Amino acid sequence: MNRAAFDPSFKLASYNIHKGVGLDRRRDPERILSVLHEIDADIIALQEADRRIGERASVLPRAEIDDTPWRLVEVAKRPRSIGWHGNALLVRREMDVVAGDPLDLPTLEPRGAACGELRVEGWPLRVIGTHLDLSGLRRRDQIRSLLGFVADCAGDLPTVIMGDFNQWGLRTGAMREFSDGWQIVTPGRSYPSRQPVASLDRIVASRHWRCVSAEVHHTALSSVASDHLPVTARLKLLTD
Repeated sequence: MNRAAFDPSFKLASYNIHKGVGLDRRRDPERILSVLHEIDADIIALQEADRRIGERASVLPRAEIDDTPWRLVEVAKRPRSIGWHGNALLVRREMDVVAGDPLDLPTLEPRGAACGELRVEGWPLRVIGTHLDLSGLRRRDQIRSLLGFVADCAGDLPTVIMGDFNQWGLRTGAMREFSDGWQIVTPGRSYPSRQPVASLDRIVASRHWRCVSAEVHHTALSSVASDHLPVTARLKLLTD
């Protein structure tokens, strides 16, 4: 393939699925999967994808994920989980998964991140899905930890960090930890899903990307499937 002619763009999505429990208090993994099909993203970061007690079992059965256009980036340390501290990554099946890593974050409660290194048409990418703390001080520490992890990785890979940042201000508080080399994409208000007032869910891209578009996926189904709405962004890789 002529790499010089390759001009890729990808649709990325972040979705806090509330352990599969909708506003009607029903746990309905099929409904979550239907929302994912509505979104039809290339790379998806899920939060609250595993239960928090016992075996940390996934709320989305692996067998049902196997029947979708996506596959998991394997980061789970428990046999019945699909993620790490509830964070899971799904990618198109044609994408090569080079590595998957569970990341620990500094916190007083269970928090973490899922990292996937991908290769698409010969181009390496790094994607991190996370769910940050309710405490502003802890969120700062967690973002610093994520940025430290990226800085310590070999190679200057195009990187996207996305998830539920639990930060109400657009560029205040912990979000100021991202330097000018990072672009914070805030698609809009995503929480609570029925009448969203807060922009908690974001997609943060390294300097290797240009954001083409971004939106909150607000449909009749997504407004009841979880307490968060999914957010999406189309990012174009700068290959020059």
